[in-house]
Amino acid sequence: MLFHVGALWRLNEAGLLLRIKRISSVSGGSIAAGLLGMNWSQLGFDATGVARAFDGNVVGPIRRLGGKTIDVGSVVGGALLPGSSSDKIIRAYRKYLFGDSTLQDLPDDAAGPRFVINATNVQSGVLWRFSKPYMADYKVGRFLKPRVPLAVAVGASTAFPPFLSPVELEIEPGSFVPDPECPLQKEPFTTDVVLSDGGVYDNLGLETAWKRFQTVLVSNGGGHLAPEAEPKRDWGRHAFRVLEIIDSQVRSLRVRQVIAAYEDKEDEHDGVYWGIRTSIADYGLANALPCPEARTLELADTPTRLKRLEPELQERLINWGYAVCDAAIRAHLTPTPSAPAGFPYPGARI
Repeated sequence: MLFHVGALWRLNEAGLLLRIKRISSVSGGSIAAGLLGMNWSQLGFDATGVARAFDGNVVGPIRRLGGKTIDVGSVVGGALLPGSSSDKIIRAYRKYLFGDSTLQDLPDDAAGPRFVINATNVQSGVLWRFSKPYMADYKVGRFLKPRVPLAVAVGASTAFPPFLSPVELEIEPGSFVPDPECPLQKEPFTTDVVLSDGGVYDNLGLETAWKRFQTVLVSNGGGHLAPEAEPKRDWGRHAFRVLEIIDSQVRSLRVRQVIAAYEDKEDEHDGVYWGIRTSIADYGLANALPCPEARTLELADTPTRLKRLEPELQERLINWGYAVCDAAIRAHLTPTPSAPAGFPYPGARI
């Protein structure tokens, strides 16, 4: 969440944020994307395409959420009290970020990017897309102009299994656009939808953008499979470790495919990739912001939780997202943006 805020900060300063046509997000990235979309009309873009109210409308609220621990109470409450842990996470999102805003509070296509908040449909096994024009699953169909609360859409996108998943979405029968090409357009697929974290199906949120756009910028804040010298032998924990390995391999393959597509001269796609575990030296910039790899890998190991982070650690994560995004866009985009004056938080550095 905080890493992506730093990347968005740099894209804004470079005048690129206003030029983006689609923002597709999963997991923690959906928290930042959802808030950006909700407050898009309040960002105050100037004549150069820079949002002057970005800090107050995006950075500040995200940092306030980063100063709260909401996962432990939600998980424990979901186990001991009425309602699920995901219900309690959604309640916290509503309280701290989104209020009563719905998908209809996102910008129209003519007024800003189309924001697509992705979850995984556990029933159909494919992507469930929340957006202002519609929410959809290509096997179930489309529901037009949904008034789903943003807190629910983001809650579904961030419902990381097993503790925060699933989110259950109840839909009025007959709400989907009739489509005989959708094999699962029938109850309960159209009335009782069971959703999990968007990264389960598509860890980079690429599916809703890759086929439609030539230039794709990819920001990856995903986790990393740590070595385990003494893996557990009991069937439950051994099975969990094996599933982690499968998930890690799929994530790595997706990243390699994206980079290979950029490098393939016959592929129509261009753009740039950066990740929380990227070495900034890989971009070959003589004037990249100083980011020692030992320090950036330390930041990449920050647990992906909805747990309070100290202000300095928040600032370092934002600085790192800002710096690696800066190196990526200055190394690979044309026209090349000007070099930044320094980190957003110079005192914290990396």
